[in-house]
Formats: sequence, C-alpha cells, structure tokens
Amino acid sequence: MTIKLYNTRTRRKEAFVPLDPENVRMYVCGPTVYDRAHLGNARPVVVFDVLYRLLRHEFGADHVTYVRNFTDVDDKINARAAESGRPIGEITAETTQWFLDDMAALGALEPDAMPRATAYIPQMVAMIEELIARGHAYAAEGHVLFAVESYAEYGALSGRTVEDMIAGARVEVAPYKRNPMDFVLWKPSPADLPGWDSPWGRGRPGWHIECSAMAHELLGESFDIHGGGNDLMFPHHENEIAQSRCAHPEGDFARVWMHNEMLQVEGKKMSKSLGNFFTVRDLLDEYDERFGIENIGPAIRLRLMQSHYRSPVDAALSYVEASATKLAEWWFWTELHRPEPLSEDEKFELINESPFLSALLDDLNTPAAISEIDAKVSQLRVIPENHTNIESYSNDKEKIAKQVLAWIGFLGFDFDGLKQLHPSHWQNRLKSRNLEFNELIENLVKERAEARLEKNFARADKIRDGFIAAGVTIKDSSEGTTWELKPGFDPSKLEALK
Repeated sequence: MTIKLYNTRTRRKEAFVPLDPENVRMYVCGPTVYDRAHLGNARPVVVFDVLYRLLRHEFGADHVTYVRNFTDVDDKINARAAESGRPIGEITAETTQWFLDDMAALGALEPDAMPRATAYIPQMVAMIEELIARGHAYAAEGHVLFAVESYAEYGALSGRTVEDMIAGARVEVAPYKRNPMDFVLWKPSPADLPGWDSPWGRGRPGWHIECSAMAHELLGESFDIHGGGNDLMFPHHENEIAQSRCAHPEGDFARVWMHNEMLQVEGKKMSKSLGNFFTVRDLLDEYDERFGIENIGPAIRLRLMQSHYRSPVDAALSYVEASATKLAEWWFWTELHRPEPLSEDEKFELINESPFLSALLDDLNTPAAISEIDAKVSQLRVIPENHTNIESYSNDKEKIAKQVLAWIGFLGFDFDGLKQLHPSHWQNRLKSRNLEFNELIENLVKERAEARLEKNFARADKIRDGFIAAGVTIKDSSEGTTWELKPGFDPSKLEALK
C-alpha cells in the first residue's frame, strides 16, 4: 500500500516515494521556547506524530529519522529574561522541558533529534558565508541579508510574486536593505544580549537560517518531508527554501512540504484578546484539579485528529469533553470483551491491509480512521438477535476488540490510560475532590424537593436551572433524586442559589 501526501509545493496529492527507503527523513519546525505551549502549538505536534508513526509502520522504525528543532535564541526570549530578571539559559531549559512534558501528555513520541539553535551557530555562520560567496547575500552595517532577487523561484511555495509580497507584507524598513523583501541572516547583538563572534562582528542569527542549517547538518542537502503550520509557509518556509537552495544548489532541500491548518475556539481564531486562549498545561491542570481527570491529554489529542490536518479544527472545551466521552466508550466496550495483550507482530497484522490504515495512507485522513474505529466499537455494542453459539459469539467479539485495541494504540492512545476518562471512574473523583460542595448540593436538592411539594415552582425551577448552569445533573425517580457532576462543573455558580 502506498502513502499519498498533499504536497504544498506542487499543490496536489502525490504518492510518497522516499529518496532512500532505508533512511526516510522528516523535519518539522518546533517551538520558540519562552513560555508554555498553547493548543495551536500542539496541532502540528500531533499531526506529524501520526505521520511519524505511519512512516515507521511502512518503512520500519529503524529507517525513519524525525527532526524537530527548538528555537532558543529569539527576541521574545530576550524580552522574557529582561522582564523576569532570570538568565536566558535558565528560561529556555525550563520551557523546553515544559514543552516536552506537555506533548508527552498528548501521547506524542519524541523525535529522533531535537536540536537547539544555539548548538548550531557555527553551521549557520558557514551557510551565511557560502551565500555571500555565491552572490545571494550581502553584509551591511553589521547585518547580513539574503538578496531575494537573486533567487528566481522565490515565492513558489506560497504562490506569491515578489511584487505582491512587497505590497502586502509588513517588512522592516531599513536603509541598509537593497530590497524591502531582503531578510536578515545575521544581526548585531549588544553586550547585554546573547551574541557570537562572526566575520561580521558579534551578533546572533536571524530566525530563518536556523532551520536551514540544522536540517542540512542532520538530514543532508536533500530530504523527504518538511512540515509545520500553514502560518509558517510565508515568510519562514519560503525563506528556508531560498537560502537552502542557494547555499546548496546541488540539493533539493525538502521534496514534500506539508502544512497543517490553524486551530479555532468556538469558531474564532484563538487569541488572548478574545479570552479564548488556552495553553495545554492550563487544560491539563484544570481538568485534574477541578474535574478529577488526571490527564485530559488524550481527549485533546483526539479532538485535534477529528478534523483533517488541512482543515481548521475547533478545540472549544465542549468538543474536548465530547472527545473524552468517545475515548471512554472505546475503552469501555473494548475492555468489556477483555482482549489479551497484543504482541508487536499481532498489532502489525491487525493494522496492515485494514480500512483504518487505508484512511491514514490517504493523506493522513484521521477523521476517516476514527470513523473506522467507531464502526468497530459499534459492532462490540451489538448482540445479534439469532446468535446461538455463545463461544463463537465471544470469539468474534474478542477479535473485534483486538482490532480496536491495535488501531487506537497506533493513533497514540494508551489503552489503560483511557480508563480514567470513563464517567464511572471520574465521577467518584469529582465528588471526593469537591467534598466542600457536596453538602451544599444535597441541601439544594432537599430544598428543591420541598419547594415542589409547597408548589413554589419558581424556587424549584431556579435551583434546577442553577444546577444545569453549574454542571450538576439531577435525576428524579420514584425512589428519590440523585445527582452527578459533569466535566466542566463550576461550583461558583452554586453560590447564587443559596
């Protein structure tokens, strides 16, 4: 079976044929480490983690090299150090580990190499020198700039002309630039900022040269796949191509370019100004501390997979919670039929030549792959009306359960870890973690019952509506009234009912 991937460079879906099947190489732009990773940062991690798993399945784990960098020299990092008074190295070390911990909570495998920009300064300087020697870059007032007009194919990736880019871009106006679109390869550093010696004086690299130098050092002049969010297509990836192809014209740089779409929250772009901005850690901590779910990470991961990577995905909390419910159902119905642990060979066979794998081979169609899992789980729910052979029935269900187990594991979900997302597990934890509110809820339940007996329906309805707003489910029956806390329980909304 053949992997087909949409290549941004050619604007079409293509059969993926690696340069060397024994050494399949992928580079993905990583984070600038100055703060916590937000949900938007998590999407490319999850997208290319799935692709990494697929490549390992198709070509063998020992024949795939995945590189994702850390940008640890940047003006944002400098600003964070200035405002906090902390050393830059301390900040980048801390935030790098934060990123790794948060992505691990989402079930992401660590890449084979995670280079830090500051460890590759000599390679960047060497590449800049090569660009100057070939007439593609020039030094001016302590800066070195790439001459955009020297590369005829500039703009091919994003589909823009240089004239359009000049008209629509926010470019830095600087007297030392020959062309407004020329971009910085090296810039001066004052004594109070990080800097390295170079032929052009003490300075630090521009952003774009980092990835080109690290990719060349670790993957060579030509490699298979370059990935990242579509917000990086221009100018970052466009500039990467230009400087890499000009410094090493004998190579292709990346042959396949893949870009994931952006993340939304309730149909709007995530931003601090709209109040819909969340870091991954915000959600991990909130669901643990308030709602009793130890790791909501798998639900975030599933939500990010429920839209195709080239389409926007809405990560509103209601969708994340619905994803948690789906994962809990997968766990419950599979666990019900108690499949034996699978060997690696069994997993491979259950995944291979399956409609689940076919979906992923078709440009990482994770929504279709998830639908295949849902279909199998639905089969686990059904008891045939005319079944007479209980042994045959049990064997059939176990085979399906094993297939589900293999498929969800392939997508990066730890089966045992999904148990804690099931309501039967976290309901008790919710109640135990909110003991201070249990008495209040019980008193309000009693007050509602008395109000109904006294035909004070206004008060009874107010309590009912308050419960709904707070995330408390009330169930009335002939035996009395019971209640449950839902994910999203907000105890502050109970105060108004006192």
